[in-house]
Amino acid sequence: MGSAVATLTAPRLDNAGRETAAPPLLEVRDLRVWFPARRRAFARRQWIRAVDGVSLQVMRGETLALVGESGCGKTSLGRALVMLRRPTSGSVSFAGIDLSRLKGRALRDTRRQMQMVFQDPYASLDPRQRVDALVGEPLLIRGVDAATRRRRVAELLELVGLGAETAGHLPRAFSGGQRQRIGIARALAAEPTLIVCDEPLSALDVSVQAQIVNLLVRLQRQLGLTYVFISHDLAVVRQLATRVAVMYLGLIVEMGETAALFASPRHPYTVALLAAVPTLAIGGVAQRRSTLLTGDPPSPVNLPAGCRFHTRCWLRERLDRPAICANESPRLAWANGHASACHFAADVADHASAANADRAAGPPAGT
Repeated sequence: MGSAVATLTAPRLDNAGRETAAPPLLEVRDLRVWFPARRRAFARRQWIRAVDGVSLQVMRGETLALVGESGCGKTSLGRALVMLRRPTSGSVSFAGIDLSRLKGRALRDTRRQMQMVFQDPYASLDPRQRVDALVGEPLLIRGVDAATRRRRVAELLELVGLGAETAGHLPRAFSGGQRQRIGIARALAAEPTLIVCDEPLSALDVSVQAQIVNLLVRLQRQLGLTYVFISHDLAVVRQLATRVAVMYLGLIVEMGETAALFASPRHPYTVALLAAVPTLAIGGVAQRRSTLLTGDPPSPVNLPAGCRFHTRCWLRERLDRPAICANESPRLAWANGHASACHFAADVADHASAANADRAAGPPAGT
């Protein structure tokens, strides 16, 4: 399988976005996760390129957020990071160990330090098991004795704010937010260093989301955890993440420190995502919204040539449709701890304000 897009490995950054000599906890190089597409008889085999050449690093103690539209490859990448999905090619190194080369017991022993919190708190818990069994299962697998398991489960339930008295209940006795706390307690049972959170807030009410975010922040400070946080909620990402990686059709198109990326995005797709964030009515008057992102993404089976975003790119339209966008794939280029895969990254800021103003001049949404 040939390389679709050339990628560059990110420089090593500390939590302030400065280059550092410290080794990353997690390092991904040219990772691909492809799925065979359903085909007709005698047709040429085609592939769904869910992740198609991703390189990134995650430093100890930071939170790297993966954002993008549904179908961009965030979840496939997250599962590949913890080897729940074997990559098609490329490598994933955790604490200097290449996970893609490990199998069996060696992989299981290393993967204890990497856990996952899943999106649906209703589907991720066995409805027939009580909380003590759910949270204590990682301890049971490690051969921890029953008395120690009971004590540790009680500690974990207290840690996530549920209380030891809930250990004997079934999942159906809990709300969605409480179930997500159980999932977090189960992830913590193995004493991991890295937790991949796959949209852990999407099925929860807004008030409950705030509680889970505060819990994740507290646990990170208390236990020194590192997070890869997958989300489409940019408001939560802005509050929680140290750095942000923006994905589009299997690629990272922009990456940078959170404050810098939100203040000065360098890719037209990131600008469009930020412009699409809903705004509340002020004084009973609906706010005008700028919709820079139109149409649907191309099929991951038949990807467009050149820049994958060019078929929906508002900047390309403003620049009179330059041919390079449709013919040449941009590289993820780094400058001062901020990366962008756009041929005209230097022009994004100048045109973004004008494009937002042009869109906002139309009628309010819903009229």
